[in-house]
Amino acid sequence: MTISLNPAPSTARHILAVLSSILLLLDTPTAHSAATALPALPGPVPARQFILIDQANGRTLAAQDAARRAEPASITKLMTAMVVFRQIAAGRLRLDETVTISERAWRAEGSRTFVEVGKQVPVEVLLKGMIVQSGNDAAIALAEKVAGSEAAFATLMNAEAKRLGMKDSNFTNATGLPDPALYSSARDIALLSRALIREFPDHYRWYSLREYEWGGIRQPNRNGLLTRDAGVDGLKTGHTSSAAYCLASSAERSGTRMIAVVLGAVSPRVREEASLTLLEHGFRHFQTVRLRRADEVILRPRLYKGASDQLAVVPATEVAVTTQRGRAGALRTVPVLEPRLIAPIAARQRVGELQVQEDGKVIARIPLVAQSAVAEGGLWPKLRDTVLLWWQ
Repeated sequence: MTISLNPAPSTARHILAVLSSILLLLDTPTAHSAATALPALPGPVPARQFILIDQANGRTLAAQDAARRAEPASITKLMTAMVVFRQIAAGRLRLDETVTISERAWRAEGSRTFVEVGKQVPVEVLLKGMIVQSGNDAAIALAEKVAGSEAAFATLMNAEAKRLGMKDSNFTNATGLPDPALYSSARDIALLSRALIREFPDHYRWYSLREYEWGGIRQPNRNGLLTRDAGVDGLKTGHTSSAAYCLASSAERSGTRMIAVVLGAVSPRVREEASLTLLEHGFRHFQTVRLRRADEVILRPRLYKGASDQLAVVPATEVAVTTQRGRAGALRTVPVLEPRLIAPIAARQRVGELQVQEDGKVIARIPLVAQSAVAEGGLWPKLRDTVLLWWQ
């Protein structure tokens, strides 16, 4: 009997068909990838660049050209505020401290708080004037107070941008007035917005003020979303002829907060509609799930050479993650500790991390810290645990 090593054409075609089917199955998204794929936007968003992120994790939920450099216009003042807030937190500046308005600040072009040259104006007034009225005069006055000059203040702005991981930004002034060397991106503005909300919640409330009055002049907040959506409580508008109309917005509903950034819209109304489209998309498809409290003891691992042989370990912050609606059951927390915990341990000392996993994939990492300090033990615990550690 002769055995042919070359299959008949029909047999070859059959083999190829089977192989093609196998390859097609391998290339087809699994149920897991299909379930975790981000929902598509309902339609086009009328802006040059945009991004939608959640506050809890900073996860990008929708985006278009989000890392492309663009002119941020007055949204720049978010960074101006961030630097000033940090000075206040460090004790180098007080809200009730007065600022002498320079002629340069007084002559600032564009939107104004209408502070007068030579007058003494409290820091809090200038902040509200910059936040609500987008006052360029207020922004320059604050920059000069903090750093001596606007140019020196820009150095602080860029240092802060580096700290926050804003890779596509460079600041040259405190106002956002056009400068070829001044640029940012939708992604970077979202990062900045998230940090401002997280780090300075008390000051953030000023971004929801509908209007502000100074010197007998009452001006409305330029963020029209404040009157269109009850959940919107910030953040900042921007406009120049080259930047077009821009808006960084944030809203909270039922414990879930979203941040949207829209750059390069054709009108104030369009930037608001684009922002609402993004925010509504976020709330419709995603929710923030709170898994652990910040003070909740996660576990009590073995502690060596200590006054106690156990250490109470807690998350450094609340453990909250944003996931697609209906997917909360796929979340689990996994503590990962350092290999050996040896006393003394300081209060709030980091000893590991709590991983939040969705279908086995790590989507968030929260530091685990000691709930309280544990001193070094006496001679016997140290000798005993030294011997134990030899066998670890």
